Amino acid sequence: MEKTFSELEQLGPSDLIAYINDCIQHDFNKLVQLLYRIDVSEEKLKYILQLNPNEDAAKLIAAVIVERLAATKAARASFSSASKIDAPDTVKNAQDE
Repeated sequence: MEKTFSELEQLGPSDLIAYINDCIQHDFNKLVQLLYRIDVSEEKLKYILQLNPNEDAAKLIAAVIVERLAATKAARASFSSASKIDAPDTVKNAQDE
């Protein structure tokens, strides 16, 4: 089953790891598509996996996904607050014209 970004954010660490393990075992293409949609750096992921060959790959991938989702969420929040700050100026400028 495909998971949305919000569904992934709601998963606990062990559930996310289990989901990734399931993708690795049964539908690797789904995992690749997910990583692409989330915009996980392929180079970074390869580096982390090569650096930790004895670690559970799903655990490492989950950590990268969580990090990327947090960065995406922070970026959205900063753009949202920036647009709220800019909004009064836009209204003021429109009234001045």
